Amino acid sequence: MNLKFAQRVQDIEISGIRRIFEAAGADSINLGLGQPDFDTPQHIKDAAIQAISEGKTGYTNNTGIPELRNAICEKFKNENSLSYTPNQLIVTAGASEALHIVMQSLVDEGDLVLCPDPGFVSYAALATLAGGRPISVPLTRDLHIDVEKAKTLMDGARILMLNSPANPTGSVESKESIKALVEYADDAGVTVISDEVYEHFIYGKKHWSAARFGENVVTINAASKTYAMTGWRLGYLAAREEIVAECVKVHQYCQACATSISQYAALAAYTGDQSPVKKMRDEYRERRNIICKGLGNLGFKFPVPEGAFYAFVPMKPVLAQKIIEEGIIIVPGTAFGVNAPKYARLSYATSRENIHRALGRIQKVMGD
Repeated sequence: MNLKFAQRVQDIEISGIRRIFEAAGADSINLGLGQPDFDTPQHIKDAAIQAISEGKTGYTNNTGIPELRNAICEKFKNENSLSYTPNQLIVTAGASEALHIVMQSLVDEGDLVLCPDPGFVSYAALATLAGGRPISVPLTRDLHIDVEKAKTLMDGARILMLNSPANPTGSVESKESIKALVEYADDAGVTVISDEVYEHFIYGKKHWSAARFGENVVTINAASKTYAMTGWRLGYLAAREEIVAECVKVHQYCQACATSISQYAALAAYTGDQSPVKKMRDEYRERRNIICKGLGNLGFKFPVPEGAFYAFVPMKPVLAQKIIEEGIIIVPGTAFGVNAPKYARLSYATSRENIHRALGRIQKVMGD
């Protein structure tokens, strides 16, 4: 039998992050996957158990249960100084689905989608699946978006992807940069998709939501990183009602609704005790300091991450491969775009003990 596959699928590759992670051995130290190593806080798990016990296991409204959408609106108001209404929100199966349905709703065949490069692996792939043409937006030497170069690419573009704090670089963009990008995009007729899933993990700087500076912004976020809920698959998008109306069409056919139990768990997350988030942030800061000091002592020079939980380190591909072969799971820069072949991403969303062990193995590799 001769199988024929859609060209849009053949034009993308399996995520380089997943490929490395799934090939890991039993004794590997995982500095590859961007997943909190903390357990979901107990009050969130209790809310999910209660929802199951109460039989809240059926379909929900396409856009999510009203209580959760109201809670997210309050979160936006209190934490981001944004005024969204429940009708401007869709609760999704993680931020990944939110990114997918926005791309499917806004991108036509051949439309230009501007993606930071290096940048998160999903952006260019999802743009391609939507029929768009991903265009690399270069970063500065200190791994921030090059605002002036981004401006030169906007004429005729459809989408600008913005991610702050950023994966894989750990960079946090300034208020001035975000404001300039949003305002110039608005003038150029470009919609900004602002991925803010790491907003609570910032070390010394301030998070600025792009939607504060224009109505041409779709805000995407999730409970996944903030509350250590990656497997619950609970995210959301917020935008003008006319954008939401089109996104719902894609959402209802590919997903129908986010998992009901996860929605009730997220309701507890957003309305309950926030102290676990601070504890995680403080621990990530300490781990960042350990890994940056250790790598610095080994001769690596790179910008100290300002947010998220990644160090993006200049590293020759041959060295990255040797480190992987030594049982340390890191992600080669090629997974994040065409501009990063001589980098590697190291996640410090793992224990201090694992970080110290990994540094010891890296030292051994460099000494061989």
